Amino acid sequence: MTPQERHLWYDFLSSYPVRFRRQKQFGRYIVDFYCSAAKLILEVDGSQHYTPDGMEYDEERTAYLEGLGFQVLRISNADVNRHFRAVCEWIDQNVKTKMGNDDGQ
Repeated sequence: MTPQERHLWYDFLSSYPVRFRRQKQFGRYIVDFYCSAAKLILEVDGSQHYTPDGMEYDEERTAYLEGLGFQVLRISNADVNRHFRAVCEWIDQNVKTKMGNDDGQ
């Protein structure tokens, strides 16, 4: 795992009340984090994802994963570094929305 993935895992996802798994394989792709209950995939992206080749690969990958019924959330390393709390709140809101629990109850 990258430093940003470790930070997100150890400081948020590993103790999150809805279970996430790390490094889950779907077809020929391995995703960073996966929540089966919410059908949600989290990808933490470094600079290589913002090159033309990286963006094209990610589009293909996302289309494949969405075709399996998942929602894919992409989070930049910079956001994990600079806005960690906001990233965690955004993930939490997406999980609750996907699970039909928008108000947190």
